[in-house]
Amino acid sequence: MSHTSIWQIIKEDFAQPVKNDPALNSKFELIFSYPGVWALVNYRFAHKLYTNNFKLLARIIMGFTQVITNIDLHPAAKVGRRVFFDHAFGLVIGETAIVGDDVLIYQGVTLGGVNLNKGEKRHPTVLSGSVIGAGAKVLGNITIGHNCRIGSNSVVVKDVPDESTAVGIPARVINKGRDKNPMAHNKIPDINKELFAYLFKRVKNLEDAVGKCYTSFDKKDMAKKDTELEKIYDLYLQTIKD
Repeated sequence: MSHTSIWQIIKEDFAQPVKNDPALNSKFELIFSYPGVWALVNYRFAHKLYTNNFKLLARIIMGFTQVITNIDLHPAAKVGRRVFFDHAFGLVIGETAIVGDDVLIYQGVTLGGVNLNKGEKRHPTVLSGSVIGAGAKVLGNITIGHNCRIGSNSVVVKDVPDESTAVGIPARVINKGRDKNPMAHNKIPDINKELFAYLFKRVKNLEDAVGKCYTSFDKKDMAKKDTELEKIYDLYLQTIKD
């Protein structure tokens, strides 16, 4: 960023909605409908002030920005180029967070810390090309690798390797390999749903077995149901396999 003027970077910031949001019909809408862009632009100036030791002024700027945009972005955080905050309401990015280039972050995301030790890096690093789904919480001094996809409402507390997809609470890596459409969150499997489906069916089988008399108990029928359950469980294990 030192070899690129702040105005060039801000120009890139304003260009991101045009590239990433099909709902944009006019560049005039950027003035009123994209709080994420304005928060990022204000951050560019505040970050410059913060790194030049005008910390109070930088915090004041971002304090007003938070009131106007509902985005809590600390001026000390490091945010790369061509980053887009889509919708952005409720977005929180902590003091020691690092966000790489070409990162897409949706509303309600938290890049937060898990300790209060001043002077330490307490917040996550999100490397270039990653997408963080709406409501996701990425916590602690961890690293989200290049070109990763974090599912909506996931809670990530461990490193995620490059070009991986992570979902769940706590988040698990469910596959590796770059996705051709990183915005397609509707295609991310719901591993919690699959596990609960297995557990409910297992409990139902056990209830059926207990409820029958021993003499009328159909062992073949039970064996068939167990085989079906094993297939469901194998699918679940395959889903969460690293």
